[in-house]
Amino acid sequence: MKPLRILLTMPYLPWPITSGGKAREYHLLRALAQRGHEITLLVQAKTQADADVQAALAPWVKELVVLPRRSLKDPRTLWRAAFSSLPLLTTVNGHAPALTRQFEQLLARQHWDIVQIEHSYGFQPFEAALQRHRQPFVLVEHNVESELGAATYGKWPVWARPFARYDQWRGRRWEQHVLGQASLVVAVTESDAHKLGAWTQRPPHVVTNGADIQGFAGVQPDLASKRVLFVGNYEYAPNVDAVEWAMEAIWPRLWALQPEARFVVCGHALPPAWRQRWTDPRIEWRGYVDHLPTVQSQSAVFLAALRFGGGSKLKVLEALAASLPVVSTTEGLSGLGVTAGEQAMVADNAEAMAQAVSHLLDHPEQAVQMGLRARAHVTARFDWQACATQLEAAYAAVLADDRREQACA
Repeated sequence: MKPLRILLTMPYLPWPITSGGKAREYHLLRALAQRGHEITLLVQAKTQADADVQAALAPWVKELVVLPRRSLKDPRTLWRAAFSSLPLLTTVNGHAPALTRQFEQLLARQHWDIVQIEHSYGFQPFEAALQRHRQPFVLVEHNVESELGAATYGKWPVWARPFARYDQWRGRRWEQHVLGQASLVVAVTESDAHKLGAWTQRPPHVVTNGADIQGFAGVQPDLASKRVLFVGNYEYAPNVDAVEWAMEAIWPRLWALQPEARFVVCGHALPPAWRQRWTDPRIEWRGYVDHLPTVQSQSAVFLAALRFGGGSKLKVLEALAASLPVVSTTEGLSGLGVTAGEQAMVADNAEAMAQAVSHLLDHPEQAVQMGLRARAHVTARFDWQACATQLEAAYAAVLADDRREQACA
C-alpha cells in the first residue's frame, strides 16, 4: 500500500504501556509508521505528554497533539453523567469544546486519506465536524462496550442498580448510533465483529491483537518457582473482578492442593485496599512492572480468571508468546484460536481452575510442552506486522468506496 496520511484519535496516550489497549495502539502505530504512513495523533488524556512520552512516540508519529481531559470530579462531568442522554463513559470523554475545535482545524487543514476514531465512547467530540466535512472515518472498537457493564455494575450498591440499568440502555443506544455512521468498523475478534455487524453499514473488518514476538522469545518460565502470575490494568473492571474472584474462590482451593504456591499480581493501578484485605504472605502484590518478560521468567503458570471483557486479551496473548503455561476461562481465550488442552488449559469454575493449575505445577514436563506449543501458535498467527496488514486491508476498503463515490459524483 502506498503511504497514507492518517489522522488518528484516541481517548488516552498509548505510552507508557499500562493496558492491553495501549499496547495495541503503540505497536500498531509503530508498525504503520515503519511502512511509511504519516500519522497525526490527536489525544485527549488525563495524563500529560511528558518528555518520556514524546521520546517514545516521536519515531512513529509525525505530529502529536495532546489536550487535557477534565477531571472525573469536575462538576460538568458529574452533571452530564447524571443527566445526559449519553452513557457514563461517553460523558466522561465527551463534551470537550477544545478537542472539537482542534479536530475541526485538522480536518480543514488538509486532505486525510484515513480518519480513524478509537472507541465509540470517544466519538462525541468529533461527530459534528465529521458530518460537516462529510468525512469518511474508520471506527475501531476494542470490545463490545455495551456488554462490559456486568463487571462494573455488579459491584454498585443496590440503591444504584436502576441507574446502572439505565446507563446500560444508554450505552447500547449510543453504540448503535455511532456504529451506524462509520464508513467501516474494525473489531478485534470474529465474535465481536458478528455482534457489531448488526449495527454497521457493512460487515466489520477484524484486526486482531498481536504480541511482540521477539520481545518474549527469550522467556524461560521457572516451573519450580510455584509462582502463579496475573497481569492487568486495574482501572479496567474485568481485571479487578478476575483478581477478586481468584482470591475469594480459586486460591483457597488451590492452596489446599498446593500449599507452597504463590500468587504474583502485577499491573497498573493496583488497588491499595487489596494488600489489607488479603494479607497472606504467599501473595506478591507487585503492581506495575516495566519489563514483563522478567516477571514471566520468574513464574510457573499464568492464571487468567477472566469472566468478562470481550475482545481478545493481550495479557493472555503475551503469556502464550512467552511460553508461560496458561490456565484460563473460555472468556480469557476469546479471539485467540487456542485449542483447549493443546496450547492452554481451559476451566470456567473455581474448582476446575484450581485443579488445572495444580496439575501443571505437578507435571512440569507437560507444562513445558504446552507452553512451547502456545508460543508456536502465537508466533504463526499474531505478529504485530500481520495485524498491521489487516488494518491496511480495512483502509483499502474505505479508500475504494471513496473512489467509487467520486466516480459516480
